[in-house]
Amino acid sequence: MSKTELRVGGLGGQGVILCGMIIGKAASIYDGKHATLIQAFGPEARGSACSAQVTVSDEPIGYPYVKQPDMLVLMSQDAATQFVPQLKPGGLVLYESELVPKMPPLPAGARALGIPATRFAEELGRRLVLNIVMVGFFAGVSGVLGYESVEKAVLDSVPKGTQDLNLRAFRRGYDFGCELLAKQTQGAS
Repeated sequence: MSKTELRVGGLGGQGVILCGMIIGKAASIYDGKHATLIQAFGPEARGSACSAQVTVSDEPIGYPYVKQPDMLVLMSQDAATQFVPQLKPGGLVLYESELVPKMPPLPAGARALGIPATRFAEELGRRLVLNIVMVGFFAGVSGVLGYESVEKAVLDSVPKGTQDLNLRAFRRGYDFGCELLAKQTQGAS
């Protein structure tokens, strides 16, 4: 049975919950898997701690809470400080490299991959799509879900009229992730 537990963390206003929803939707609707989503956020509308717990599995999921994630998607320093110690040994951290300048010590065998998602979003014209850049990065490096499944979930989840911008953001993150993996593979050989 293949099961991946993921925690997305950041600040309110960064699209953390939408990021988790897109991953869950891609898994359950477009990739034929099972998925659960638990969300948590502070009482403030923007700027407070925010997180989403997503479980993706080939089998039905009996317990939706993520205690020790296989993967983290982090968009703030506070989220990194809070969630990295919970990561499973050998896990993977995907993080916004300009918003998480100091990565806490990783568990044994874990690795961290960064992306300047905010800068990429700003280059596309809207800082708000940094979460979609992160979704693309997740799809490009994790191998958990297929490209087409995540792309369809993005298009189905964003406001009408913003599909082109969000699709470009998704592809930017995905391409960066694929390029990063290719460089690592070349460096290892």
